[in-house]
Amino acid sequence: MSLALVYSRALSGMNAPLVEVEAHLANGLPAFNIVGLPDTEVKESRDRVRAAIIQSGFEFPAKKITVNLAPADLPKESGRFDLPIALGILAASGQMMADKLAQYEFAGELALSGTLRPVRGALAMAWQGMKAGRAFILPQQNAEQAAIINGITVYGAGSLGQVAAHLNAVEPLAQTRTGIGQRPSENRSLPDLKDVKGQHTARLALEIAAAGGHSLLMMGPPGTGKSMLAQRLPSILPPLTDNELIEVWALRSLLPNHRQELHHSRPFQSPHHTSSPVAVVGGSSGPGEISLAHNGVLFFDELPEFDRKVLEVLREPLESGEIHISRAMHKAVYPAKFQLVAAMNPCPCGYLGHPAKPCRCTPESIARYRGKISGPLLDRIDLTIEVPALSAAELMQQQAGESSAEVSARVRAARERQYARQGKINAALSVTELDETAAVSKEAHEALGSLLEKLSLSARSYHRIMRVARTLADLNGDKSVGRAHVLRAVSFRRAL
Repeated sequence: MSLALVYSRALSGMNAPLVEVEAHLANGLPAFNIVGLPDTEVKESRDRVRAAIIQSGFEFPAKKITVNLAPADLPKESGRFDLPIALGILAASGQMMADKLAQYEFAGELALSGTLRPVRGALAMAWQGMKAGRAFILPQQNAEQAAIINGITVYGAGSLGQVAAHLNAVEPLAQTRTGIGQRPSENRSLPDLKDVKGQHTARLALEIAAAGGHSLLMMGPPGTGKSMLAQRLPSILPPLTDNELIEVWALRSLLPNHRQELHHSRPFQSPHHTSSPVAVVGGSSGPGEISLAHNGVLFFDELPEFDRKVLEVLREPLESGEIHISRAMHKAVYPAKFQLVAAMNPCPCGYLGHPAKPCRCTPESIARYRGKISGPLLDRIDLTIEVPALSAAELMQQQAGESSAEVSARVRAARERQYARQGKINAALSVTELDETAAVSKEAHEALGSLLEKLSLSARSYHRIMRVARTLADLNGDKSVGRAHVLRAVSFRRAL
């Protein structure tokens, strides 16, 4: 046999399109060519594959070898094609049985010794392979990650020789079975809300945000606990469901191996204000901060210090829950259903309204500082509150506040009411669903109607107020949204 076909996968955002690795051996001067739009990493696989085949005890064919990665117009990157290329050469040269190749898909980077190294995107590739009805053979570390998906058939291998022995029916590989299991990391140490002294309004806003999945902006002087509160939001959020956990791990698997952190807690991403738009959005090389915060929390500290382009990027995913990245020859879509939490100072010096420290800023500099945050972005934030400076008595108090466990119990109860009523959290309700399920009383409608004109609220603001009011009713265990819920929701939406 001089031609062999091996299946593998490329990566395009969260998608993993099929790649057919065709290996052809012909007479002529010895040569090794790879075609099909490979990048530098794929071209360099020629040396890795040659050394791995020899070190695994096989003979490298002294022929003209052509490897085609089809389709030819799909860019191919990374060392994940090392294993399928090596298997294709072995099958085409008759050193390995080729009759079972069609049952599997393969991915893995080869060391010069023939051992397999993990690659990124294993979860996404294995998921697509399962849909195609084929099993996947991966490096052992990747196989343990991919095996969490129910119904998937994945085998882990440590070397090229082990894969060849499996396909030659000499020594079959054992199917990897891990599953999500008992979530050993779910109860890992998280910052507890009981550490926060005072700030009763901010604590309530954090609870509302957690219960309904709402976005939150906190404004106050330095040292009032804004960052401390934001860091404790994951401790009161409900645990990830199995499907959410798979989505989070699939996104993490797209990162380089040294950056993959596969744990069971909700993601908490806190990019620095010097982050570039590409770092926040992501690109063809992998997801950005807003996608890594999918099903979790995205915290922007010192919000006005971020570049304006970075802030405006948030507008689309806050509405759609997705981020679309378009480049000259590439388009990728990443999920981005994150909960935005932001913190900022009231002015450039930070002490506007502080009871003890005078503000040194001019009205023009304050307006310029706050003007860095656009109106359309503010309109998409559900809760906007002030976090005042604490008094000496509040700082000195010894009695701890409510713990995260106590608040989390109320948050879970509120979310259970939402899922029982509408199958999703309140922040995800569409306008039609909001009208059908919010159960707003006549008095609440009248109160909100009069406030709409007085405060000049937009249609988006109206619907976001209704979602927050519905969450307040769920926290109280009320079936309908009353006037008090609406007024309280409006109080949490102050304008800058």
